[in-house]
Amino acid sequence: MNEQPVLWEKKNGIGWITLNRPSVRNAINYDVMKKLSTLLKVAKMDEEVKVLIITGAGTKAFCSGGDLSAFHSLKTEDQAYGMLSKMGNILHDLFFFPKPTVALLNGSAVGGGCEIASACDIRLARAEAKVGFIQGRLGISTGWGGGTYLLERINLTRAMDLLYSSTPVTAKQGMDYGFIQYVIKGNSLKETERYVSRFTSQPLGVIESYKALQLERFDKGKIKQSVQNEITRCSKLWASDDHHKRVEAFLRK
Repeated sequence: MNEQPVLWEKKNGIGWITLNRPSVRNAINYDVMKKLSTLLKVAKMDEEVKVLIITGAGTKAFCSGGDLSAFHSLKTEDQAYGMLSKMGNILHDLFFFPKPTVALLNGSAVGGGCEIASACDIRLARAEAKVGFIQGRLGISTGWGGGTYLLERINLTRAMDLLYSSTPVTAKQGMDYGFIQYVIKGNSLKETERYVSRFTSQPLGVIESYKALQLERFDKGKIKQSVQNEITRCSKLWASDDHHKRVEAFLRK
């Protein structure tokens, strides 16, 4: 029996979503997308869940982004747009989730992994983790809306430095940028649970009220349009010869 690509656990007021494909650095494929979409709905409706945490299995990677072996067959702009939009819708739901969301970066978060982290309210990272919007190395830009969400989370200049450079930074540097809120040096699961226990000790109504206050700051229509434009631009780059050549070279490594 195959392992589930995404795991769900609920305890102490926390809903844990774990990307469970450690052999491919917890990369996203269609099965993962489908499961993520379902679990977000489950966590949203469950009154025992006060905080949602997303993490990855193992200690090497939070998420390496899209699974290139699964998406390599996508060649045209329309084909790319279909895939990117699916994940874009999931990150939209995550960004506007009615309860606090936390990305526990148990290992490196690169490419789309950083986009997932950007859609979360809070990012905690193990000291050894690195984070990087490395999409540019494959001849594409952020394609799930992560660039839009990053610009809502941190200083413009810092955000653009991360995007333009396509270069990973350490957890400490990520904290200096304002992208990471806390660097974990001990047991990451226990430290994360301790960090959010300050939230889960409050009634759900209080938690949801404050999250609503946070979300009211955002222009939902403007963000949705920005994400749509981001996906469209990435789709065009995805169809380019440059992108296909870079992916071929990466897969031959």
